[in-house]
Amino acid sequence: MDEPPKNDDPPSPGPWAGNQSPHGDESPHSSSSGSSDTFVLGVANEEVVGPKATTLKSRYPLRRRRSIQQKDEEGSCASTLAATADEQPSSHQCKRFKAESPGEARKNSNYDGYVGPSDDGHCYIELLPEELLSKVCSYLYEFDLANLGLVSRRLYRAANDQNTWKALYQEAFEYATPLYHPAYGKFEFREPGRWKEMNPWKESLKQLRHGIHVRPNEARTYTGNPGRRMLHFDTVEGALQHVRAAPGQNQLIFVHQGTYQPPSITIDLPVQIIGAAPTHPVQRRVIIENQTETTLALVEGSTGAYVGYMTIRFVPDPPAQMMAQAQANNANVALPNAPHPQYYAVQVMDETAPTIDRCIINSKSPMGAALCVKRAGANPRVRHCTICDCDNVGIYITESAQGTFEECEIARNCLAGVWVKNQANPFFRKCNIHSGMDVGIFVFEYGQGFFEKCNIHANRISGIEVKNHANPTVVRCEVHHGKTGGIYVHEKGRGQFMENKIYQNAFAGIWITSHSDPTIRKNEIYSGHQGGVYIFSEGRGLIEHNNIYGNALAGIQIRTGSDPIVRLNKIHDGLHGGIYVHEKGKGLIEDNEVYGNTLAGIWVTTGSSPILRKNRIHSGKQVGVYFYDNGHGLLEENDIFNHLYSGVQIRTGSNPKITRNKIWEVKTADNEIFDNAMAGVWIKTDSHPILRRNKIYDGRDGGVCIFNKGRGLLEDNDIYRNAQAGVLISTESNPTLKRNRVFEGRAAGVEITNGATATLEANQLFHNKFGGLCLATDVRPVLRDNKIYDNQNAVEKAVNRGQCLFKISSCTSFPMHDFYRCNSCNTTERNAICINCIKSCHKGHQVEFVRHDRFFCDCGAGTLDRPCRLQTEVRDNDTVYDSATPTETDTQ
Repeated sequence: MDEPPKNDDPPSPGPWAGNQSPHGDESPHSSSSGSSDTFVLGVANEEVVGPKATTLKSRYPLRRRRSIQQKDEEGSCASTLAATADEQPSSHQCKRFKAESPGEARKNSNYDGYVGPSDDGHCYIELLPEELLSKVCSYLYEFDLANLGLVSRRLYRAANDQNTWKALYQEAFEYATPLYHPAYGKFEFREPGRWKEMNPWKESLKQLRHGIHVRPNEARTYTGNPGRRMLHFDTVEGALQHVRAAPGQNQLIFVHQGTYQPPSITIDLPVQIIGAAPTHPVQRRVIIENQTETTLALVEGSTGAYVGYMTIRFVPDPPAQMMAQAQANNANVALPNAPHPQYYAVQVMDETAPTIDRCIINSKSPMGAALCVKRAGANPRVRHCTICDCDNVGIYITESAQGTFEECEIARNCLAGVWVKNQANPFFRKCNIHSGMDVGIFVFEYGQGFFEKCNIHANRISGIEVKNHANPTVVRCEVHHGKTGGIYVHEKGRGQFMENKIYQNAFAGIWITSHSDPTIRKNEIYSGHQGGVYIFSEGRGLIEHNNIYGNALAGIQIRTGSDPIVRLNKIHDGLHGGIYVHEKGKGLIEDNEVYGNTLAGIWVTTGSSPILRKNRIHSGKQVGVYFYDNGHGLLEENDIFNHLYSGVQIRTGSNPKITRNKIWEVKTADNEIFDNAMAGVWIKTDSHPILRRNKIYDGRDGGVCIFNKGRGLLEDNDIYRNAQAGVLISTESNPTLKRNRVFEGRAAGVEITNGATATLEANQLFHNKFGGLCLATDVRPVLRDNKIYDNQNAVEKAVNRGQCLFKISSCTSFPMHDFYRCNSCNTTERNAICINCIKSCHKGHQVEFVRHDRFFCDCGAGTLDRPCRLQTEVRDNDTVYDSATPTETDTQ
C-alpha cells in the first residue's frame, strides 16, 4: 500500500479557543459571537457533535459525496476527509479501496487512482477498522484531534477517545489523575468517575491548556510543536519573567518534578504556580529550595496568586547554619560572609492575599520559622499544607498580619508549632498541631487569633500558651495528651476558650496565673493526670458552664491570692476533691454542681476566704464542705446533701460565715441541715464559726459536734430529731450557745463531756429522749436563763426499773449516766458497765466507779465473758463494738 501524501504545512489552529488561538492570536475561523475563553474540541463555537446527533452542526460543513456519474463532469474530487469549506482539495489523490477489503489496495481503480464512492453508497471512513482509526489518532496532538473531529461522526468519536486524551494529558502534565481547574486559583484532583463530562482528560486539558511549563533540559523538546502549542522553560525564574512580560496571558505555571535551586523567588503578581508529577503526593516530587536567603517571598501585588502542590524549603548552607546556631546559643562566633539567619522557606508580607495550597514547607534553620506572615495587610490563605520537622518555629505571624490556615499539619517542630504576636490576628481551622518539642500554639505580646476545630496534642510543653496581654479565641478544639499541661495562661494573658475538649494532659488541663484573666466557658475538662483548672499567683478568670470530671487531683484549684469567678459548672467524679481553695485563695464560687468526688466537695483552708453561694454540693464520698487550718469565707444558700460524712465540717482555726444553706441526708444563718449519715455540723480543732438561724434535723448521728478545743457561736438555731445528741461538746471545747431550741432528739439535748465546757444562755431543751442537759463528771458550764422541760428522761426511768441501759441504747447511742468497771472480770478502760448490771450481773465482784459520762453498757452488749443476766436476747458479739468516742472523719 502506498504511503499517504504528506503535507508540510502546519495544521489549521482549529476551534480551540473561540476568538483566540492558544497564543492569543486572532483565529481565522473565529465567530463574532464566540467567547474568547470558550474551549470546544471537535466543533467551533456551536453545539458539540456527539454520537447520537442527527445532524452535524459546524461552521465547516463537509463536502457532499459525489456519485460516479458526477466524476466525469468535474474531473477530480477532494478527499472525503476534507474538513472545511475553506480548505482546498489536496493535489494528491488517495487510492480506492474495496469496500469488502478496506485494508487492500484496489488493483483496477479508475481514473488514475481516483477513489469514488462505494457501490452501496457507504463512506469508506465508516468501513475502516477501529484499531486503525485509534492508531491514527494516537499520533495526533490535541489541535489536530480537534480538527479531525469535524470531519464526520465516526472521526469525532475516534478523536474523543478517553485513552487517546489520557495519553496526551499525561504527556503534557504528568498527572495520574485529571486536575479540575474550574476557576482562577482553584485546583482539585478528581478521579475520572467524579467528572460530569464524558471525557475528563479532555476537559482537564481544556482547562489547563493556557499554562506554561517548567521542564529543565526538556524545553526544546516540548516547545514549538504546532499540534500542541505549549510554552516550556528550563527555569522557574524564566517562566516568571515571561509572565511579567505578558501580563494577563498564561498566568499559570506548571513546575514539573525535580529539585530546583533558584535564587530567592519574589512573586509580586497574581500568578498561579503548581507542581506537576506523575505520582501522589505530587508535592513530594517537586522541590524548590534555597540555601542563602528566603526561598519564596510573596509581596505586595501577589493578591490572588496561587502556589500549590510542591515542597518549599530553606536549607542554610553550613556557614549560615553555624551562625544561626551560634546566635541561638548566645555565642559570639564570627563567620566570614555568613548571611543573616532570619530567612524563611516562605514569607508573606505587606498588603497581599495569596493562596498556598497543599505544599510542604520546611526550614532547617535554627532561627526564624518555616512560614512567616508579617505586617498589616498580609492575609494569605494556607490550605492543606504540611509544616513539619522544622529546626525552629513552624508558622510565625506578627506585626498585625492575618491569614487563614485550614487543615494544615503542623508537627514535630523544635520550637512552637505556631507563633502569634504583635497584634497579629490569624484564623486557624481544622489544623493538626502536635508532637512539637515545645508549645503547640504560642500567643504572646498582644497577639490574637481565632482557632477553631483544631487538634492540639502530644506537645512537650503546653498545647496552648498565652501571655503578655495576648487575647486569642479557641473554639471547639481538642487539647489533649500534652506532656505537661493543656492550656497555660500567664503574665496578664487573656483569651476566650469555649466548647473545647481538654483531656489526658500530664499536668493541669488549664493553668491560669500571674494576673491573667481568661474566659473558660462550655469546655469538657476531664481525665487529667493532675487537676482540671489550676488558678494560682493572683490569677483571675471566668470559669463558666464547664463540665469538669474524672481528674486525678481537684477539679478546680484556687491558691495564692487568686480570685476567679467560678459559676454554673459541673465538677464531679474526681479522684480527689471537687474545688480546693488554699493559700489565701479567694473567688466567687456560685451556682455550681459539685458531686461524686472522692474527697471533700469543696475544701477551704490556709487563710482562704472564698464566697460559696447557691451551689449544689452532694453525693460525695467524704465531707460536703470542709473548712480547716484557718479557712474562712461565706457559705450561703447552698444545697449540701447525701455525703458519706458531714455536710459541713469546720476545724483548726477556721471561721466561715454560714448562712441560709440546706444541708440534709446531712439553713447556718437560715440553713437546713438534715438527714446526714454523721453529724450535721462538725466544729473541730480551735475552729470558731458562727452558726445562726439554722435548722439541723433528722441526722443519723448528732446535730452539732464540737471537738478538740472547738469554739464558735451557735445562735437561734433549731436542732431536732437527730439520732444522737442535739449538741455534743467534747475534748476541751468551749462554744457559746444562745437562744437555740434543741428538741425531740432520740438521745440527749445537749451533752458536755471530756474536759469541755460551754456557755449556755436562754436555750430551750425539751422533748429529748435521754434528757435535756447531760453533764459529765467535772464539767462546769456557764448556765443562764435556760429552759429545760418535758424531756423523757428515759435513762433515769430505765435505771429505776432495774433495766440494763443497753436496753434503751443498743450499740448505736450513748446514754449519760454513772458507769463502772469490774476488776474481778478484768474489764478494760474501754468497757463500761451500767449500775443495774453491777448490782445484778457482777454482784459480789470487786467493782469501781469510773465517772458519770456517755457510754453504752458492754455487759448488756455481750462483749464481756460473763453473760448479762438482765438481757433476755442472745447477742451477736461480731455486731457490737466497745464504747468509745464517735468516729470522725480525718479528711486531709
